[in-house]
Amino acid sequence: MNWITNYVRPKVNALFSRRETPDNLWTKCDACGTMLFHRELAENLNVCTNCGHHMAIGARARLNSLFDGGVFTEIAVPDPVTDPLHFRDQKKYTDRLKEARRKTGERDAMLLAEGEMGRTPIVAAVQDFSFMGGSMSMYVGNAIVAAAERAIELGRPLILFSAAGGARMQEGILGLMQMPRTTIAVQMLKEAGLPYIVVLTHPTTGGVTASYAMLGDVQIAEPNALIGFAGARVIEQTIGEQLPEGFQRAEYLLDHGMLDRVTKRTELKDELVTIVRMLMNQPAAVKGDLPPPSLEPEADRTAEEVIEA
Repeated sequence: MNWITNYVRPKVNALFSRRETPDNLWTKCDACGTMLFHRELAENLNVCTNCGHHMAIGARARLNSLFDGGVFTEIAVPDPVTDPLHFRDQKKYTDRLKEARRKTGERDAMLLAEGEMGRTPIVAAVQDFSFMGGSMSMYVGNAIVAAAERAIELGRPLILFSAAGGARMQEGILGLMQMPRTTIAVQMLKEAGLPYIVVLTHPTTGGVTASYAMLGDVQIAEPNALIGFAGARVIEQTIGEQLPEGFQRAEYLLDHGMLDRVTKRTELKDELVTIVRMLMNQPAAVKGDLPPPSLEPEADRTAEEVIEA
């Protein structure tokens, strides 16, 4: 046995060998091409630190950034009948649901939660585009109705984040019927005198735009979000004219009166707190409003009092 060959050389090779770097440490910005470190990108809520481009963000990550300390309680959503039409294209609808649930870890395309945002109690609904394109299904309809009922029960405003490609084709007319159903849910909030605020994210299209996504008391959008009913190509073919640059983007809709605000994701929470407290006739939020530290000298306090403080 040659100990130099069998022992020393492997140790030296292992010491100087190149270590492999995980592939998921860096993300390339779709707009400017900058390579962004994953921790810095997550801390900036998936907004490019170089050009400000807003990348996709998960529904749970959005809830974590919205609620104080990332603390919230999920609201249960009644499960609808699964695959009422027994729909099948290249795959069974039930198989597509299983695959989407496996990939996302979520039940369907809408998450509901309640908690405090800037010390202000709210109910939030977040649409998850990664779940079958955020398509509007019977489950999504159930979720919006449940969110409205919970908001009315607690006397809290409802904030909804939309992100969808339209109604879910596998549910046919039952998916489309969620448009009037969710409209009624929004009307319930208005009759209860509670604010309904919509934040339109990229993309929000189809029947979602034709129903609950455009019925807010205040309409806010993230920068450069695609918002519209029909696609630009379909509209151009229908009217036989070329559409203006930036058509159906958030800034264009703001200029033409369809939105109230276009707000950066990193500034969105503070703006929502201000709007909600204003609509609820509450005093303006005060940053850093935690109780001040005691001025009592530590030497004059017992060990128990120090621990409790």
